[in-house]
Amino acid sequence: MGNRVRGRRGHPESHLVSRIGWLRAAVLGANDGIVSTASLIVGVAAAAATPGDILIAGVAGLVAGAMSMAAGEYVSVSSQSDTEQADIAKERRELKEDIGFEREELAGIYIERGLDPKLAREVAEQLMAKDALGAHARDELGISEFTTARPIQAALTSAATFAVGATLPLLTAAISPAAWLIPAVSAASLIFLAFLGAIGAKVGGANVLRATARVTFWGALAMALTAGIGRLVGTAV
Repeated sequence: MGNRVRGRRGHPESHLVSRIGWLRAAVLGANDGIVSTASLIVGVAAAAATPGDILIAGVAGLVAGAMSMAAGEYVSVSSQSDTEQADIAKERRELKEDIGFEREELAGIYIERGLDPKLAREVAEQLMAKDALGAHARDELGISEFTTARPIQAALTSAATFAVGATLPLLTAAISPAAWLIPAVSAASLIFLAFLGAIGAKVGGANVLRATARVTFWGALAMALTAGIGRLVGTAV
């Protein structure tokens, strides 16, 4: 099954689930880039640091964050991929050892989903005749081409979108007067987050208002907490 299937009138039909792999990584990376960098800038600024120190901290946060996102996503998604491959290898062995049992197992899955037992066995037999391993991977293990783990794609997407997201509050800090840096970065970052939430929801077919409110709320909370900590540290020092 590809990303596009034939509709009722023969027209190609696109499904949003085909975007789930790269979309999750992209939204996570961009959101984390905006929130973490803006929070870092606001926290350092609240500690009464100089504009130069603030920008250095922001750039360092951008580079470190992008590398951390790439490494974290690669390791995490690689673990998922390893588990998927191990399950597929196990299924391949079971098909070689007792294909009759595996056929009945697949039919049982279809019966639980509502098919008549006779029809379920016919479906299982026909699907396994075409691609036994693919049928079991999809219907028994829940592994499909849409949801399968892609470590490199996730790592590169997260790193790139993190860098883009982090650049936005960093540029705002660079062009803002020192006296207005904290409110300017905070306001601009919340606007960026709201826009990101809306775009991510639109691409993924989710509720735009709910997604926008969600990312904006958590971004505001993160910046408020780091600003408070920065002010306390600056006062103590």
